[in-house]
Amino acid sequence: MQNSDAVWEIVERKRTAFFELSDRIWDIPEINYLEHQSAEEHARMLESEGFRVERGIAGLPTAVMGEAGEGGPVIAILGEFDALPGLSQEAGIAEQRPLVDGGNGHGCGHNMLGAGSMLAAAAVKDFLAKSGLKGRVRYYGCPAEEGGSSKGFMVRAGVFDDVDIAISWHPAAFAGVNNPISLACNEINFHFSGRASHASATPHLGRSALDAVELMNVGVNYMREHMPSTARIHYAITDAGGGAPNVVQARATVRYLVRARTLPELLSLVARVKKVAEGAALMTETTVRSEIVSGDANLVGNTPLEECMFAHLQRLGPPVFDDADRATARKFQQTFNAEDIAASYGRFALKPKEGQALCDEIFPLNAGDGTLVGSTDVGTVSWVVPTVQMRGATYAIGTPGHSWQLVAQGKLPAAHKGTEHAAKVMASTAADLICNPRLIEAAKADHRARLERTPFVNPIPDDVEPPLPEKADA
Repeated sequence: MQNSDAVWEIVERKRTAFFELSDRIWDIPEINYLEHQSAEEHARMLESEGFRVERGIAGLPTAVMGEAGEGGPVIAILGEFDALPGLSQEAGIAEQRPLVDGGNGHGCGHNMLGAGSMLAAAAVKDFLAKSGLKGRVRYYGCPAEEGGSSKGFMVRAGVFDDVDIAISWHPAAFAGVNNPISLACNEINFHFSGRASHASATPHLGRSALDAVELMNVGVNYMREHMPSTARIHYAITDAGGGAPNVVQARATVRYLVRARTLPELLSLVARVKKVAEGAALMTETTVRSEIVSGDANLVGNTPLEECMFAHLQRLGPPVFDDADRATARKFQQTFNAEDIAASYGRFALKPKEGQALCDEIFPLNAGDGTLVGSTDVGTVSWVVPTVQMRGATYAIGTPGHSWQLVAQGKLPAAHKGTEHAAKVMASTAADLICNPRLIEAAKADHRARLERTPFVNPIPDDVEPPLPEKADA
């Protein structure tokens, strides 16, 4: 803890260059495994900071890693830089105004996430050099978090095998240590094949793959009463077999996203969904082939790391926003409804404050019951490395995730201030760990105890290749 001020001062000296990096990534929103410009921007920034840089790690063209320091423990700080489709939006404007119709946008704040994580890593690098301490800090630039599960493929490739601790963050409405609850998931294509025929003259000769898809969807919908209440199942028909109603569709594909609170629950639920698909094929005399596209494990918590990070957050305090920041945030709040704002507070078990536009507090440890959560590929890392995350306050309270409003706030001064705040907490947490090996040992003991009865199974099977654009078939 005594090293916090020194690391925070380094963050303050470096922040402007990393705010500019965040803004450059915002300007070039790229989606899953297409983040070539973004990855190169991150690689060049790492090189300019004096990191030893590797591009294309784990066989992923847009994954990058920078390392600094020698010997000692290895602290990994995880970053991301992928955007979302269909969320193009002009910056700083509190009305929906796409820059490019149908274009991409940083609707999850990953432009800030990557820049803030690298800023923290750069500060730790300089801290190590100045103090002469043994230790290595690594920045992992991870592509395709939004459904591409790159960290799962990176885990499978062994790039975290020698890492002692992993640290990350995510932009949010409030600041605090992330409650480590997420849903394990698998994204699966179900390809049905039937027999084409004239839908009127010879309908009895046709076997409809689209009928099979529709029957599968009905069957899965009937499952919903008989699965854990925290589980989620979503689907989208990605190939309906053609647009001609007078042709019996010989092919059809439906993509399922199956989520569950734990890995064992996920594996069981996926097996049941596959049985429904087989039943639909049997009923329609078609055939079905399933293909796992991606998968994330649920987050594994770590009490020593969470308490350590929380102590740094309490000492630093919440981000310091000014009246101009709050005035801008209120303009965005006018585009939300009351339910949006209530949900922001509810997620972190906070009591709503009338007229509050931006975060002015640190939410408590283990805040929120985890009933409304998504999935993250950081979860897969947390099964193989003791991991801790924070939430950094970077946008107006009530901002929906994956929205044009979040995109619009991604370059505002409040976003920069929240990014700096998160970088300080991550950097001082990492420095504290390097200076106190007993903290690392306590974190590892906690990690071993949590996995003692539930061995890790990567939700991405060994024979599944990353869904790189040149390899994608659906």
